[in-house]
Amino acid sequence: MSLPEIVSRGEWRAARAELLLKEKAATRARDALNAERRGLPMVEVDEEYVFEGGDGKATLPDLFEGRRQLVVYHFMFAPEWDAGCRSCSGFLDQVGHLAHLHARDTSFAAVSRAPYPKLLPFKARMGWMLPWYSSYGSGFNRDFEVTLEREGELVERPGLSCFLRDRDRVFHTYTTYERGLDGLGSTTSLLDLTALGRKEEWEEPKGRALAYGAPAGSERIRYHDEYED
Repeated sequence: MSLPEIVSRGEWRAARAELLLKEKAATRARDALNAERRGLPMVEVDEEYVFEGGDGKATLPDLFEGRRQLVVYHFMFAPEWDAGCRSCSGFLDQVGHLAHLHARDTSFAAVSRAPYPKLLPFKARMGWMLPWYSSYGSGFNRDFEVTLEREGELVERPGLSCFLRDRDRVFHTYTTYERGLDGLGSTTSLLDLTALGRKEEWEEPKGRALAYGAPAGSERIRYHDEYED
């Protein structure tokens, strides 16, 4: 088994300092990429999708729960399956307390194609408290390209989509699939995919997030039970 080279503390510090330069460059590149992502155009969602959740039937605007942004995780769970996808389950396991997203005017929900009664026992088994909706019977999964037809059969793939609400209008701002989900799951990583970002004053484009309510940057982080919803 090949392990890292054993060196002195001084040699380790020198190697760590060299790597730190590359890490900082990667952070700056990531910030620039996030700003470019926030500069993507958006498209209005005209389709009236109907979902089923804990409170019965719901529309896409309902999934926002009154907030301005929505992050949807496309959880692979086909109608004929008896359990949800293992990798999708691992993704939801790592999603933190939603209060930190809510404090930034952003809701989170999982959506699957299986009928809602089939989702319930699996959700209880996993112990998840986050919102989970069924898109069974609607074209939502196909329209957002997470249910595809290949060689005459329907196949699922994982994905994540972001939406922005402006009064009664809903816009699709971003979607990523498969390897694009690597490294996601934390509050900041999810916010970095949205049009309004982390609502930090240093983010580009300047002033966009601040125009939609008070800033909610890192200095305003609270214990999750201290936020006022």
